[in-house]
Amino acid sequence: MTLKKLSATLGLLSIAAMLLHIGYTVFAYITFYYNEKLKLITAIPFMVLVCLHAVCGMLTVFLQADGSRLDLYPKQNLRTILQRVSAALMLPLLILHINTFGLLRSSAEAGHWICFTLLILSQPLFYGIVLIHIAVSVTRGMITLGLLDSVDKQKRIDRFIYIICAAVFAVATFVVLKTELAMFLSTGGAL
Repeated sequence: MTLKKLSATLGLLSIAAMLLHIGYTVFAYITFYYNEKLKLITAIPFMVLVCLHAVCGMLTVFLQADGSRLDLYPKQNLRTILQRVSAALMLPLLILHINTFGLLRSSAEAGHWICFTLLILSQPLFYGIVLIHIAVSVTRGMITLGLLDSVDKQKRIDRFIYIICAAVFAVATFVVLKTELAMFLSTGGAL
């Protein structure tokens, strides 16, 4: 059970770090103010926490039998399925996300508009996958840590988290895509 609690703690801490990273990114895109040090200060702790959480989560799934046979009760296990599928999709999308800005620039400069379009579309996909993972995981982490013991409280917190995740998704997607389209399309790719 210690591994699950460590994973839950790292997961909840990574959510706070993610909100800080997204907040800085949205600020940078709105104000056209980019500071490499601030980006790293908000991104590196987030990446470290997420990596540690991912390792603990994988160890929990593979080494500890927690009774989650997903095929027995698919409707009841929908959250677990979403949690695991979104976790698996995050890594390849994270690698793309880290390199998206440079890839957008080179695609726009070379006039590779299909690649540019796919890169633009990959960003809301990445944001959505991350936020789905968060939305289905927060109260589970709280339960694992003993912070939540009521189904009614869980449902209320879940609704609140879903609303917050939807708002973060909408704001981040709108601000980032609007700014990138303005930067790369108005200049033909050159900054």
